[in-house]
Amino acid sequence: MTEVAAPLLEMLWEDADPAEVIAARFGLDDAAAASRWVAATVGEHWGVEVDSVTRVVMSGHNALAWISAASGPFLAKWSVLPPKFPRLTALTQLTAWLGEQGLPVSAPVPSLDGRLQVETGERTSMSLQHQITGLLLDVAEPQQVRAAGAALAKLHSALAHYPDTEDMGAFAGPPKPLAERITDWLESGRSGALTPAAREQMFGFLAGAPSEQLSAQLVHGDFRSSNILCTGHDITAVLDFEEARFDYPIMELAQSAVMLGTRFRDWGPVPPDVHTWLREGYESERPLTTAEAGWWNLLVLWFSFLLVPPKEDPTGWGRAARALLPEMTA
Repeated sequence: MTEVAAPLLEMLWEDADPAEVIAARFGLDDAAAASRWVAATVGEHWGVEVDSVTRVVMSGHNALAWISAASGPFLAKWSVLPPKFPRLTALTQLTAWLGEQGLPVSAPVPSLDGRLQVETGERTSMSLQHQITGLLLDVAEPQQVRAAGAALAKLHSALAHYPDTEDMGAFAGPPKPLAERITDWLESGRSGALTPAAREQMFGFLAGAPSEQLSAQLVHGDFRSSNILCTGHDITAVLDFEEARFDYPIMELAQSAVMLGTRFRDWGPVPPDVHTWLREGYESERPLTTAEAGWWNLLVLWFSFLLVPPKEDPTGWGRAARALLPEMTA
């Protein structure tokens, strides 16, 4: 194996020393050791001769390595949290199936023995992907946002027909009804961003919400700018299915509308126009049912208040949420 230079070590969002994290959590002495281990693992299990590992980004007990090789640029993603290994295998199989359906995902590369998720030893599970060209979604670009909405609708339509849903059911239980979730929040101590009058408004909106039963299905779970790659106005990849769960499509659409602009260290609200653009794009592929449309404003409002921090609010979540209240009463 060719000697591989030490990569840049980074943390995705944590304020921690990456040199300490690579050793304490991942059992690798330093950046050079991480590079050698990634190159050796990818070479052994995928037959890829690594020229360089340029960057390693860590988040929790997961790490992502950028790889350069004669056969192309790759991403190696691995976890050192064994209880999550069965779920990772199920999610990798799900992502591969979505790729086979023509969805814009970062499909896993099969290993030499055909596995999509490879457990190497007792503490490591790795997958390999091709690097995909693109920039993170820009919420200031209406066409990109509408394209993202259309991509989410196509994703939901495909996920509703995933043949191995039972495999995912072992790791993601059924969702609570929407009314129960919002009621629990309103009656808890977590709704401190609401004034008493606004809380009463929310109860009133909830009383008028549709009573029809919604159908739950698999959803992405974390559809926002940091997980959407674009080239021009096209969506080139929807990334990171690790938060996939069973939920109602309208729930994910509303959550995504509110959180669409959030990135790793940039966590602020988007203008209401962005909510509208995302929904327009979504409905161009999957029109909302009457019941789903009836939940839209309330869910967008609820998610907006959910994201108001309990103390300082430097990015203005509270102001953005309160500005939506007049729309609800219009």
